[in-house]
Amino acid sequence: MYNYIVTTMRVSLFQHILSVLPAEVAHNLRMRLMRAAGAMPMGRMWMKMLYAPKNKEPHPQVLGLTFRNPIGVAAGFDPDGDNLQNLGAMGFGFVEIGSVMSRRHPGTPRPRLKRISGKQSLLDRSGYPSLGLEHALGKVRKRRKHTKHLVIGCNISKMTSTHPEDIVKEYLRVFRNMYQYVDFFVINIACATSAKPYEPRTPDEIRAIIDPLFEFRRGQLDYRPVLLKVSPDLTREELDAIIDILIETPLDGIEAVAGSSAMAREMGCTTGGAVSGAMLTEKAIETVRYIAQKTEHNYPIIGSGGMMQPEDIKRMLEAGASLVALNTGLRENGMRLLKATTKLLNTPEIQEIAEITETPNTETTTEQ
Repeated sequence: MYNYIVTTMRVSLFQHILSVLPAEVAHNLRMRLMRAAGAMPMGRMWMKMLYAPKNKEPHPQVLGLTFRNPIGVAAGFDPDGDNLQNLGAMGFGFVEIGSVMSRRHPGTPRPRLKRISGKQSLLDRSGYPSLGLEHALGKVRKRRKHTKHLVIGCNISKMTSTHPEDIVKEYLRVFRNMYQYVDFFVINIACATSAKPYEPRTPDEIRAIIDPLFEFRRGQLDYRPVLLKVSPDLTREELDAIIDILIETPLDGIEAVAGSSAMAREMGCTTGGAVSGAMLTEKAIETVRYIAQKTEHNYPIIGSGGMMQPEDIKRMLEAGASLVALNTGLRENGMRLLKATTKLLNTPEIQEIAEITETPNTETTTEQ
């Protein structure tokens, strides 16, 4: 009964409406309404009252940074940083913008995001749409009231059209320009949401991307942590090679995992794409546990992928994640997922877990 109550969240009328709309339409509508609410007088105060955790636990220290709580927003949810102020007001510990591209990138043609019926998962064939580096810079150059103490990360990927010999330059260009304005970087080497996935797996391929970033960082006065975001489809040998890179280089940590292109192929998708959501939960937790054990818990790990319910997030932290990043869980289960999770993490009492009832939904057990 305990797990059932924890993992079934009340469906609001708004979230129910979103659940019957196409996934990408629903997300875009949520983000537009969020921006509109944030622009209203007292709008962000209302967001804070409704969504922000009330606990006063000590702030975690990870990557040399102070986080309000260990739960943040993963890349892809607010890719261009348009809702940083609003997500900050809602109380998230961090927001990872991106993937940020060196220039405007339309992604793949719509429709590009599809719900997988009955699985509380998404098939993502977006190809990382981005308004580009200059737009992202405009959002992070000046910290405002609700972003002053918000930890902001920047996820960097390659554009689908980038010529292979220009890939390293593309990562470096975004890294150099964003360096002074964000708090940490996630280098995505699991770019699998387009028809031409890019997933470097050998040590030479990976080091060709990250070594120039370390070289640039050595010449800066401020230190920005750099993490790798890895695929859930790696073999144990490939994952071990990445762990060796983590130990042998100035890399600061790992984010695990991105969406699964292998699961998409198993579903018969021939046009590329990656699966995210509940189908990924166990694989994501298993991968984080493996990395944590192999590194003897000596390196920070951001756990992501399949974090749909408070219990998933709790298990991810127990597996060895220092922080947890949410995306599909927020899209399908609503923005109160943060508040419900922090209550679960801070008290064992079922009756103290707010906003949770026994009202499951066959398509998306959600809450706005």
